[in-house]
This record gives sequence, structure tokens and C-alpha cells, in this order.
Amino acid sequence: MAVKPSRAEKKSSYDKKLCHLLDIYSQILVVGADNVGSNQLQNIRKGLRGDSIVLMGKNTMMKRSIRIHAEKTGSNAYLSLIPLLSGNVGLIFTKGDLKEVSDEVAKYKVGAPARVGLVAPIDVVVPPGNTGLDPSQTSFFQVLNIPTKINKGTVEIVTPVELIKKGDKVGSSEAALLSKLGVRPFSYGLIVQYAYDNGSVFRPEVLDLTDDDLLEKFASGLSNVASLSMVLSYPTLTAAPHMIVNGYKNVLALAVATEYSFPQADQVKQYLEDPSRFAVAVAPVAAGGAAAADDPVEEHEESKDEESEDEGGLGGLFD
Repeated sequence: MAVKPSRAEKKSSYDKKLCHLLDIYSQILVVGADNVGSNQLQNIRKGLRGDSIVLMGKNTMMKRSIRIHAEKTGSNAYLSLIPLLSGNVGLIFTKGDLKEVSDEVAKYKVGAPARVGLVAPIDVVVPPGNTGLDPSQTSFFQVLNIPTKINKGTVEIVTPVELIKKGDKVGSSEAALLSKLGVRPFSYGLIVQYAYDNGSVFRPEVLDLTDDDLLEKFASGLSNVASLSMVLSYPTLTAAPHMIVNGYKNVLALAVATEYSFPQADQVKQYLEDPSRFAVAVAPVAAGGAAAADDPVEEHEESKDEESEDEGGLGGLFD
């Protein structure tokens, strides 16, 4: 007969298991497990089998094991997980991509009925249409102030009705009505609350960022730094090109307004003194473009002349 382990032995075994996982894995997802059944959790474990391990347990035991690991190894990296262990949560240790693991976990949500006293995670709206219920069931709709009509011997909802609002508790009438309509409005599964990666803790929204999003945010940051540097007249690597160009414009404007000059300003002064130089500078370019455009026309005319000569020769042959 197998000897049942004592509570102390269970705690010691759990500590060893969690400490071993902390030694192997450097990436962890903290997931909420509210309203997740044992069969559903088993399916998630099977789906993640290979690169990831799901570990559940009491929060006090997980916090205790993390502190024990920190004392043994002298590393405080995992202590940042302790404040996150509140409520009904678990840990997913993985060596794969955090985004892919998070997406895989989200696939295992299952529909659930609205039970009495349950806090609604989303708004529940009953759409208009035929319910298939006989007229004797109208009492449910009257209690909930849902407008209905009798159509072909069945109850039909006239307009969409917001039955339950997010955050409200499900009442007995709402639960009974949704059950009769066969509606399972809620879906539950492991919800990723935080991600841990080599000492860094961040929200799961960060996992949805793409390379384009990062480049856009980086470019926006550079623009802000350059703008601030120019306002404060404080040179930085991002603002230096703009400052140099603005400085050159100021020096050029000063040279134009005074007798002071330098080689780059001389050319500008010449253009300002004799605007016809602009036309001279632009004329060769325009002439080159016109010549290129005229060549096909001339060739086309020559080809027409050759064709007319050929046609004339053939015509004389058959005269």
C-alpha cells in the first residue's frame, strides 16, 4: 500500500520542482486561471507540451519557493515575480517565443453559460429574432423589460437588448433566459497577465508590437529629442544636422544683406543681381530634354517618307 506523503513532504517536493524550473527557464508567463476547469487545463498542458510547462499552485507556496531559490542561488532576478502572484494565477515556463506561446494559450478558451452570481467579463446583448420559445415563456422577457411579439406561434424579440453589462453580476432571470435561448455568452481560459524575460517584467500588450511599431516609436522619439534640442539650443546627434543647416541659412542671409561674402554666398549674390542667370542655367537642361523628345518625331517622319516611296515604286510596277 502506497504511503501518502505528508504536507511537509508535499511542500518540499513543490519547492524542488519550482526551483528546478527556475534554473532551467528564463522566460515565464504569469496567467490568470479564473473559471478554468481541470479538463481545460489538461488540454492546455498537452497543447504546450515540448517547449513549455504549466505550473499551478497556491500563491504562498510559489512565493516561498521563489524566495528559497533566491537564497540558494544568490540571484534576485526572480523576486520581481512575487508581487505579481495575486489571485488565481499560474506560471508557464517556456523556451519558445513568448508571443507564440501566448497565442497558443489563447486558442484554448471554451464557451461557458452565464451562471447566477458570476461577474460578467463582457457585455451581453440579446439580438433580435425568433427565439423558438412558445408564448407561455413571455414572463421571462417581461421581467427583463425585453420587447417581444408573437410571430407564428413563437416569441420573437423585436429590438436588440443589452441584457448584462460588463462587471455586473448575473441575476437568476438573466441566467434562466440565456439558458432557454441556448446562449453561452462567456468564454474562459488562461489569460496572460504578465510576461517575464531574463529579469524584465512587462505587460502582454508588448508582445503584440511589431518591428514596424518599434521603428515608428523610435523615429518619433528621435523627432522629439531633435525638437527639444533645437528649442534649448543644446546640440545633440539628432539635432546637429538641423542646427548646421539653420546656421548656414543665417550666415547666407547675413552675407546677402551686407558686403561680407564667401564662395557659396557669391553664387547666390550673382543670381540675385542678375535673375537671367537662372534661365541660362535651366536652358541647357530644357534644350537637352527637347532634343531627346524631337528625335523620335524626326525618325517617325523619315519612316513615313520611306514608306511612301516604297508604295510609289510598287504602284508603278503594276501600272
